[in-house]
Amino acid sequence: MRTAIITDSTAYIPKDLRTQYDIHMIPLSVVFGDEVYQEENEITASDFYEMVERLDMLPTTSQPATGKFVEKYEELAKDYDAVISSHLSSGISGTYQGAITAGEMVDNLKVYAFDSEITCMIQGLFVLEAAKMAKEGKHPEEIIARLHELRESSNAYFMVDDLSNLQRGGRLNGAAALIGSLLQVKPILHFENKVIVPFEKIRTKKKALKRIVELFEQEYKKGEPLQAVLIHGNIEEEATEMLNELKEKFPEAEFTLSYFGAVIGTHLGQGAMGLGWTKRYN
Repeated sequence: MRTAIITDSTAYIPKDLRTQYDIHMIPLSVVFGDEVYQEENEITASDFYEMVERLDMLPTTSQPATGKFVEKYEELAKDYDAVISSHLSSGISGTYQGAITAGEMVDNLKVYAFDSEITCMIQGLFVLEAAKMAKEGKHPEEIIARLHELRESSNAYFMVDDLSNLQRGGRLNGAAALIGSLLQVKPILHFENKVIVPFEKIRTKKKALKRIVELFEQEYKKGEPLQAVLIHGNIEEEATEMLNELKEKFPEAEFTLSYFGAVIGTHLGQGAMGLGWTKRYN
């Protein structure tokens, strides 16, 4: 049984890895006024942050049209029997629902839609594992079971420099944003029941990042093999420095550096930092 793997652009899987593992990608878009840009295809992360600064405006974001999924599924149906379609949390985007709807409209292809309940390269780690299993010829039911295991063992914490983007984008309660601005709090956020909610309120960026590392350390000390990803919002130099410190402190974990691209960057803003992890199988 041949199984294709699809994800969306918010997994931020580098193009070379997508090519290596035959991962198909459906882009979300950012909208600046009347101009629409497909994330990762028509606008890079660095282009995005430069445009936000130059235009002094916050774009909106849009999910892929159901028709785009249908087109992709019909194309894949020529060569594959099934598809695993893994997407960012259904609590912050309708992309996963679009995959389900499109799957019901296509013949000759069994579509397994999966809600990662998270986003960014943590979701990407799930997708890469699915792609490796598909290349080994594993049955899609076995791949979906593995994705559930990864989701259950995963966690991610984010620190944002400014809460206003999340508030304007409707991804965080307005009162929480107001209080954060007034007190100069650098809240740690996480996903709970598929949506982004405050985890702890901390007064400085340095203390917030230290707390996130402590949370990872608690998991690391359990002794299970972990793969982790450090994610940044256009502060690569700072993130690289922190990544090197993490590698030194936690030598048994496998670390990757990633970024908040245009769509997620719209909501988290420049200067955001996150650390996410899940179990490692090989």
